[in-house]
Amino acid sequence: VQLQASGGGLVEPGGSLRLSCAASGSIFSANLMGWYRQAPGKKRELVGFITSVGGTRVVESVKGRFTVSSDNAKNAVYLQMSSLKPEDTAVYYCYLIERGVTSWGQGTLVTVSS
Repeated sequence: VQLQASGGGLVEPGGSLRLSCAASGSIFSANLMGWYRQAPGKKRELVGFITSVGGTRVVESVKGRFTVSSDNAKNAVYLQMSSLKPEDTAVYYCYLIERGVTSWGQGTLVTVSS
């Protein structure tokens, strides 16, 4: 399974970005797809995820600002980010869990700065 993330970039505080991640390869049925992020000098942390039946969860620090969605037909997951803050600056990684195996995308950099 290969994951390709895109959509990162430079945005001013208060702005919005939409990250996309498309999965390809031998995917039978993805159980869960989502996003982690890693800020400079910090550990990778969960941002949010969506299950195969559409249940979603995001962490408290992004609640009300970030939304995870998916397109099961395309094996794609999205992260809509709004009201971005400088502390959201990080490399964002998408991931997919299928039959107990986790696959990772290559990461896309989001920089929030004026």
